[in-house]
Formats: sequence, structure tokens, C-alpha cells
Amino acid sequence: MTLSRRCFTRQLASALACCTLSLGAGQAMAEQTEYPEQPIELLVPFAAGGTTDIIARAIAEPLGKELGQPVLVVNIDGQGGIAGAQQIARSAADGYRLGIATVSSMASNPAIHPDVGYHPLNDFSPIIHIASAPNVLSVHSSFPAKSYAEFVKAVQAKPDGYRYASSGTGGIGHLQMELLQSLSGLAMQHAPYGGAGPALNSVVTGEVPILFDNLPSSLFSVTSGKLRPIAIAAPERIAALPQVPTFKELGLEPANRMAYYGIVGPKDLPRPIVYKIHAATAKVLSMANVRQRIEDTGAQVISGSPEEFAAQIKAEYEVYEELVKQRKLTLE
Repeated sequence: MTLSRRCFTRQLASALACCTLSLGAGQAMAEQTEYPEQPIELLVPFAAGGTTDIIARAIAEPLGKELGQPVLVVNIDGQGGIAGAQQIARSAADGYRLGIATVSSMASNPAIHPDVGYHPLNDFSPIIHIASAPNVLSVHSSFPAKSYAEFVKAVQAKPDGYRYASSGTGGIGHLQMELLQSLSGLAMQHAPYGGAGPALNSVVTGEVPILFDNLPSSLFSVTSGKLRPIAIAAPERIAALPQVPTFKELGLEPANRMAYYGIVGPKDLPRPIVYKIHAATAKVLSMANVRQRIEDTGAQVISGSPEEFAAQIKAEYEVYEELVKQRKLTLE
């Protein structure tokens, strides 16, 4: 090959590479500037009125204004969050159907349900970690314990003699309590209910004495004296319940796990769309009125990056996957 031919070949290869890069950059720019061109659905995998729904509705309207298209909250209740998560996973990767991800729909339920219909680490595109909420171990006001030490003493005196309520088998309240029992050696009976509301009500009325629930759900019952808080899963004591110790303080650091709420899309969502939604949501979460509305539930605004949220989803799923194996938990 002559020198001039080699030069021409190199120049042609360079030109083709530049064209490829330009086309890729042009496509990415088009995706960023053209999206969205129609309203966006934000699926909530639980019934209206709960913490997940409140958080979704707190961001939906201002997020729509930031993106230039309405963001419509759609509640898909069923199977403890599974039905909604399935719909998100099966949606087109175009950014027009997103969903709220929680530790129940993305960690505890997939860990215990062998045929859940999706994989939390493979079938979603994490976009932003909106907020986290402490989980609190509470008892009915008549329970013979006012501290964790007294709680341990009471439960040890009656192995398997006390029941604890949860939203259902595989729900986060169920697996949180299984984790606590694994760490502490305590033994209690599981009383699954058809949702977080019925589980909470069963303890408020005294039908069942013990509950491990997220703070936004049970805070009113705690502050009104219907439930007595024993310990809280949070990085540090919280202002609403300053007298309640964290599990870390009690030497049970692995039980110090919080609930999370974030936005995900289906897998293979184009990265420009992911980052556009993230940037718009982060701006919304910086608004004082939105932060206040979320914090009023007892949750803490996080506003984490797509990569940080992906790591959070992975870490929580692996904890509960290992717990299910260790405790030999099943749906029966």
C-alpha cells in the first residue's frame, strides 16, 4: 500500500469515526431536547393515601412543570407492590411510564417470591432516590415493656407466645422482624394482614401486640399514645421521637435498615432520559414546599443519583435475599 493510499485510508477511518460520534451525540441531544412529548405516567404500586402515594403526589405536579408535560399518578394496588412493579418492568423504555420503587417492591417481595415476574437488579433503570423513612418497632400500649431490654425480657419469657403483625408475607414489616429475630435470638409468631393499614389497626386495637412498620405509617399512633415505640431503624435518633434509641445503639446495626422511595423506569431507558428526569426531580426536591410535604410524612429527602440509587436497591435486595435463605422463609 502506497503512502498516499495509507493516508487516505486513515483519513477515511477518521472521518467515519467522527460521523459515528456525531450521530451518537446528535441522537442523545435529540432524546434530551425532544423528551417528553406527551404526558408521563408515574405508577404507585400501592393504594392511594399511603406514604408512597403521598410522596408521589408531592412531586408529580411540580415535576410535570419542570419537564413541560403532565406527570400523572396511577395507583396499581395488589400483591404488596408486585403488580405495579410488574407493569413498570414490562413497559416500553421510552420514559412515558415510570414508577415509584420501594424496599417492599424491589427487595423483600422479590426475595421471598420465587416467581415474582421481574428481577429488581436486571429489569429496571434506577433514576433517583427520593427519600428514606425510618422503621420503628412498636408495641401496644398494654404490652409489658417500655424499653428494648424489657421487650427482650418479655418475649424471652414466652417464646413464640407473642404475635407480630405485618402487611403480609414477604412485606418489609415481615422481613424486618425476621431479621431482628435472627440477630437477637427472639422468637415470635407472624400474623400477616392484607395491607399495612389493617396490620397497624390490629396493633392499635390490641388484637396483636407487636408491629415493625415504617415511621410515616405509624407516627400518629405512636405520638397519640396508642402505640409505644421501642426502637427505631435510622442513622441517628430522630427529632419526632428523641427518646427512642436506634438499633445501632442497641448493638443491632444490621437491623438499622430504612424504607426507601425512588423513581425507576424499565430497563434500557436511554441515559439522556434518565438524567433529564433525575435533574428535573432533584430540582423539585430542592423546593421548600415539596420537601416539607415529604418530611411531614416522617421521611427524609435524599435526592440521590441514579448510580447511588442502583447501589441502594442492590444492597437491600441482597440483605433480604440472604435472610430468606438463612431463615428458610417461604410463602406458606
